[in-house]
Amino acid sequence: MAARRQLLAGMAMLAARRVAAQGGFPERPLRWLVGYPPGGASDVFARLIAGQMAPLLGQPVVVENRPGGGAVLASEVAARAAPDGHTLLHVDNGILVANPALYARLPYDPDHDFTGIGFIGRFPLFILVRPGDAVRDFAGLVAASRARAPTYGTPGVASPHHLAMEMVKRRTGLAAEHVPYRGGPPAMQDLLSGAVDLVVMDCATGLPFLRDGQARALAVLSEAPSAEAPAVPTLRALGHAEAVAYGWQGMSVPAGTPAPAVARLHAALAAAVAAPEVVARMDALGIERAAFSPPEFQAFVAREAATWRPLIRELGIRLDR
Repeated sequence: MAARRQLLAGMAMLAARRVAAQGGFPERPLRWLVGYPPGGASDVFARLIAGQMAPLLGQPVVVENRPGGGAVLASEVAARAAPDGHTLLHVDNGILVANPALYARLPYDPDHDFTGIGFIGRFPLFILVRPGDAVRDFAGLVAASRARAPTYGTPGVASPHHLAMEMVKRRTGLAAEHVPYRGGPPAMQDLLSGAVDLVVMDCATGLPFLRDGQARALAVLSEAPSAEAPAVPTLRALGHAEAVAYGWQGMSVPAGTPAPAVARLHAALAAAVAAPEVVARMDALGIERAAFSPPEFQAFVAREAATWRPLIRELGIRLDR
């Protein structure tokens, strides 16, 4: 473990030197727009990473919460900002992938109004029940749902959690009724109290409850078992090869931002995500990282859009009705 920490510290130092060597930009404080309220996973990681980026860039990185309409408000503000690299947008599945399928009209075009800077991490999604629940595994859940469809909670309508579970229902035969909440913690509390039968929860919110024995996982929707919960089977391992979904976060800037600014922001973001403090926090929460370059991040988003937008339209989930 000590050797790994030394390696991470060395990598972060090299990345920091690359950032410093690029010079010139930025010329003033940067603002990082987050389309969700304070305290959620997007806000927490934006603030954690902004604190690491600021000394590398030589300017403050100020996180600005602009919640509203599935992050549509923050996205519109970012899309209309000057493309000079001083306005950053915290992006996720909803902003760049799902919203065009959820809304008939958007005040921004995720495919053309933004340039990707890089990836922050992806969050495995767990299907959780109470420890004493009579259902012991996912196959038992599917079988029981034929007699009575259970209720399942998520952090919100059209959240990655909600979309993932609707995909799971279609691909496994599970029947379940959605109960949306305003965030993950309220959904977890209602699971514990018995108000909902199960929840679909990201690793950052759900793992502490798993570790404390307050919840039990029937499955995880990732490609491979989570390093922080290796005993929890993936749906893929249970025979549902196409039932894979994550929540994920990244950073984008307005389209047209000069290439040198994009390069420097990417280097700073990569160094921040590789910082030992950030790595330790992500590892403890089971968050998976990937060092995507800006073109690789753009390609990743394009693949996600090609997968999820048709499925969302098939499912008939809309937010503007």
